[in-house]
Amino acid sequence: MAIRVDIDVMLARRKMAVGELASRIGITPANLAVLKNGRAKAVRFTTLQSLCEVLDCQPGDLLVYEPDDTQPDAVAETGPSGELAETTAAANH
Repeated sequence: MAIRVDIDVMLARRKMAVGELASRIGITPANLAVLKNGRAKAVRFTTLQSLCEVLDCQPGDLLVYEPDDTQPDAVAETGPSGELAETTAAANH
C-alpha cells in the first residue's frame, strides 16, 4: 500500500508553478519534487499544513491512498472451537 502526495491537480487549479509553491511553503524545489514525484517516505504535518494553506485545500485533496493488491494482509483469527484460521484483512472489512 502507498500513500502519495498529489500536488499536480491543485497546482493546475491555482495556476501556480512548482518553484513558486516551494518558495511560498518554505521548502526547496528539490524537496517539493520528491513529494510531487511520489518518492517521499514521509510528510511533516507542518509541510502538509503549509501546502493546504497556500493551495487553499484540505489534506484529502492532496493525499491519495493506493492499496497494494499484490499481497493481501494475513490475519490470524480464532474460530468458535479455538482453532486458528488465517484470513485476509480485506475479507474483514
